[in-house]
Formats: sequence, structure tokens, C-alpha cells
Amino acid sequence: MAIPASNSPPPDPVLVAFNRFGLGARLGDRDSMAGDPRGYLKAELRQPDIAMISLDDPAYAGLLGSTPAIQASMAANYQRKLDREHMTATASQSATTNAPVSPAPVPPVQVTPVQPMPAQPMPTPALPGKPAVPAVEAKLFRAEAQARFDKAVRAKAGFVERLVCFWSNHFCVSVAKDNIVRASAGAFEREAIRPFVLGRFADMLLAVERHPAMLFYLDNQQSIGPESRAGKNRQRGLNENLAREILELHTLGVGSGYTQADVTSFARILTGWTVAGREGRLGEPGSSVFNANAHEPGAAVLLGKTYPAGGMGQAEAALNDIARHPATAQHIAAKLARHFISDDPPPAAVARLARVFTKTDGNLRALALALVDMPEAWSTPLAKMRSPFDYVAAIRRAAGLSPASDPGQSLSWLNALGEPLWQPPGPNGFSDQADSWASAEGMKIRLDIAWQAARQVKDIGNPNDMLDALIGPAASPETRQAVARAESKQQGLALLLMAPEFQRR
Repeated sequence: MAIPASNSPPPDPVLVAFNRFGLGARLGDRDSMAGDPRGYLKAELRQPDIAMISLDDPAYAGLLGSTPAIQASMAANYQRKLDREHMTATASQSATTNAPVSPAPVPPVQVTPVQPMPAQPMPTPALPGKPAVPAVEAKLFRAEAQARFDKAVRAKAGFVERLVCFWSNHFCVSVAKDNIVRASAGAFEREAIRPFVLGRFADMLLAVERHPAMLFYLDNQQSIGPESRAGKNRQRGLNENLAREILELHTLGVGSGYTQADVTSFARILTGWTVAGREGRLGEPGSSVFNANAHEPGAAVLLGKTYPAGGMGQAEAALNDIARHPATAQHIAAKLARHFISDDPPPAAVARLARVFTKTDGNLRALALALVDMPEAWSTPLAKMRSPFDYVAAIRRAAGLSPASDPGQSLSWLNALGEPLWQPPGPNGFSDQADSWASAEGMKIRLDIAWQAARQVKDIGNPNDMLDALIGPAASPETRQAVARAESKQQGLALLLMAPEFQRR
């Protein structure tokens, strides 16, 4: 897939709006833009609560908040533990006697329901060599995945959904960590990302770092101040994972001047930020709480500033300062420009975004508007490859394929393409570089997916008309010729979905 030369003419503005900023056009969408791509994107940014997924919406009735989702996982995990112990006891007694074994007792679990939990099947007892299927966590995960795909297909341009994906990848958690994160990853995105995606960066930062999914993912529930009451009693110490990733990935960035001493000091400041266990000793099970007994006492120095002792407020003050640090503005500006403009974004564009970030106190709506107004966003050739999620969403939008009631196929497509939903390879998230998704094997898989999608469309119109409706004047003579010469409508649609103009953003 050739990259356009630097002397290429400016890209089609409508294609820029739908591909660079959005999730791809649907049939009829180009007409709705009324010749004003910038205004179309800005109108989406002005819509109140556009990023939100409401639990009151019947379409998302199966979703739970993070606290009840984690409670359900805790209860299921405890039941699995009892089942394993019971099976072990049964096997042991069967070896020595034929006496009957009583069923495993299930002690009551302290659960404060936030919303009614749908009836869940009990986990199937494990067969030899095969672990039990975590049915509860899998059901919660799939409900959240369905909501995410549905939101992406329903969106107009999809600019706000792209921003949600960007920030969710920036502040990523991974369901591969454990069942608690698998049960709450979708709720994490709904609770800590979506409400703030057009708000203040500092507010998103605070919501993210104290969310149970993030605390579990980066092990802060294991971090105990060495001089705290719990630290002295248990002889346990710091875990620096959360502190390090906040400084390195979430805010300041690599090479911004912080030291290992800053990481350690910040880890001490963050001690006590944890999640209440299933017994409910610290608070409602599954909720984010502050454990004063585990918090390192005393003042702490971070990035040259002293933060007086103050319990949970000590970390909140530090996070608010880091959110406003000049290095954070530069780091966020560079990532946004790389995501929406090019792998090597123009330095002037990055500098302008950093200035907007600083001037508006991290107002993310203002940053999004600044991106839309940037000349570079409309003049730079569409050379980046759509990420797997963008591609899957664009295919469903273009072909008119709703996610139906089961996200299984979309999840399988993402797994095959190397971007499993909410499962990045590390805390730095999935790569945003074009060459990460442009391998020969990756293109072959995309072709397979395009064929699968084309075969599922029940009533395909004229592929040439679809090409005009989805790509418009930007379609190259080679693409037009390939679609026109297709041996069937299905082949024509598959070729359209594989066209460079469809793949690039």
C-alpha cells in the first residue's frame, strides 16, 4: 500500500472528516455534511453527553457499574474456589472411602447492590487439565463490548468515539490481567473516560487513577507505605507500577526530567489508594477506597515540590499539579497530533496544541476543536493505516452491518488483527504507528474480513455507486477499475472495503 508522495494534492476534505477524524462514512453520510466538513465535526463536539452510554437506555440494559461488576466477579471467584476445594476433598475421600460428601457451603458475601444483577450461570466445574470458564466475567465483558460496537456504528462522523478510543488506549487497562479487570474494563471506559472526554484532562486523570480497574491493573492495591501501620505490621512495601506509568505514560512522558527518586516518592504518595475486598472491611466491596492504615505518613517531595501529609488529598494535589505540568501538555499534544495527523506530526502543530492545552487548563474539547481547525489536518495526505478497531467499525458502517446482539464476530476480527478489545500488550497501549498494522499478514487478514463482511450483506447495491457514496472523488482510477471489473457484487464490495482510500486515515 503506497504512501502518497509529499507533492500529492490535498486530500478530499469529506474523506478527511470521515477517515482521519471519524470512523468512516455510511451510505448517505457524505450528503449530510452539506459541504462543511469542519462544521460537521464541530457540531458533533457540541452535542451534550454525546460520549455517554446511559444505563437507562434499554439498548444497554445488561451493563453494570464497576462496583457491582467487581462484586459479581468476586462472588463468582469465591464460588470457583469453593468448587475447587470441594472437588479436591471429594477426590481425596473417594480414594479412601465411599462415604458421601456434603456439598460445599457458601458463606454469605457482603454485597451492596447498585443495580440488579442479571441471573448468571454457575461456572462449569473444571475438567482435568481444563480451567473453569469464568462465565460471569465473560458475560459482563461481552455486554460492554456490544455497547462499544453499537455506539461506534450509530455515531454520525464518529469523531467523539475516536476520542474515546484514543483516551481509553492512552489510559489503558488489560483484561488479561485478571478476572476483576475483565469484569470492569468496559465500566472503566464508561466511568473514567467517557464523562471527561470533552472535559478537563485533570478530571479524567483523577477519575482514571483512582478507578478500581486501574488500581488492580497496576497493582496499587498491593502497595503499602513501609512506615505505615500496615507496613510495619505486615512487613510489606511499595509497588511502584502505578506511579511509574502515571509519570512515564499518562502525563509527563519519557525524557521529561523526572527521576527514579520521583517515582519512589510518588509511589509513597499513592499508598492507601486501593479497592475494598469482598469482606467489605474498608468499604463497599469492589469500590475504590482510601486505606489510611496503608498510607505512608509524612510529607513527600515530588518534582521539587513538597506535598504536606494529607491522606488521600496528598495524591490528589500531586495529580492536579502533574496534569498542569508543561511536559504533560507537550506529551499529550504530540500523541494527539500523531494519532490524528501523521506518525511524524509537524512540530508547529504539536506546539499549537500544547499552547491550547496550557491556555485552557487542559480543556479537551478545546483541544479537539483546535485539531479540527489545524490546516495540517486537512492538507497532510491520508497515509496512516486505520487501526483494527477503526477498520472493523468502518466496515460495519459502510456495509450497513449492525453489531446485532452478539459482539462475537467483531471481537474475533479484532483478535485476528492483533488488537483484542481492552487487551493491549502493555501499559503503553496499542501502537499508533502506521507500520504496526500494515504487515503482509495483517493485510491478508483484512482481506479475509472484507470478504466475510461482503458475504453477510443481504442486499448489495451497485458497488460503483457505493464507491462514490463512501469514498467519492478521492477514489483513484485503479480503485474504480478494480471495483468496476468485479465478477460479483460481493467481490465488488470486498474490493471497496480493501481499497487504499478505505484503509487510510
